[in-house]
Amino acid sequence: MLQEDCCRGVTELMAVIAIPGSKPSLLAAKTATTTIPIVFGVGEDPVRLGLVANLARPGGNATGINFFVGEVEAKRLRLLHDLVPKAVRVAVLVNPANVSNTETTLHIVQEAAHTLGLQIEIVNATTISEIDAAFASFARERPDALFVQPEGFFVSRAVQFATLAARDKIPAAYPERDMAAAGGLMSYGTDAADMYRQVGIYSGRILKGAKPADLPVLQSTKFEFLINMQTARALGIEVPSGLLSIADEIIE
Repeated sequence: MLQEDCCRGVTELMAVIAIPGSKPSLLAAKTATTTIPIVFGVGEDPVRLGLVANLARPGGNATGINFFVGEVEAKRLRLLHDLVPKAVRVAVLVNPANVSNTETTLHIVQEAAHTLGLQIEIVNATTISEIDAAFASFARERPDALFVQPEGFFVSRAVQFATLAARDKIPAAYPERDMAAAGGLMSYGTDAADMYRQVGIYSGRILKGAKPADLPVLQSTKFEFLINMQTARALGIEVPSGLLSIADEIIE
């Protein structure tokens, strides 16, 4: 991961810096250089983060793709509700160390839960052991379902989540396909592969002479909805045909 102190020492050797998906690395690189082109993939508003002047005309040395995170959370909660319609009490697992992401998640999920008539219970975890502790609390409190924040650390623990959710027989909705592929019940979020592809395309254009200031920031247009049928059967969930018809991938 790039950090500000090391970035200053290496940027002179770089023709372009590509940073898909890591906000700390991106902010460190942006602080370290105002001349080396930076191509980013970021889930938050790049204007608000100070990366670009505006989406259409970035105006500086950075451009890239804004992949939606918070914007798709309400729909993911609705899909979970459609998949498990009897669920009323939903545990929402967040990482309080990721402050801005957590604030966004809680704001959106609380509004969506009110609309859907759901009761949410906020649970915090910042470490591997705290994820274990969170599931221990689920075993006691018995929420009807679990909603996991779109957060890099959580995504890296896909197998842990799948194992614990299967053990405790709790239906869970995740933000990325890897988590459903690892055994999670369902996922809905931005197509990460498309984001990486766009970062690569822009990096190639810059290497051929394009200026970041002239390349508009792209916004995600591809989203993925996955259902893991093996997990659904293990949980005794009968997936509605309507959800099967709109899923981008069914994992058997």
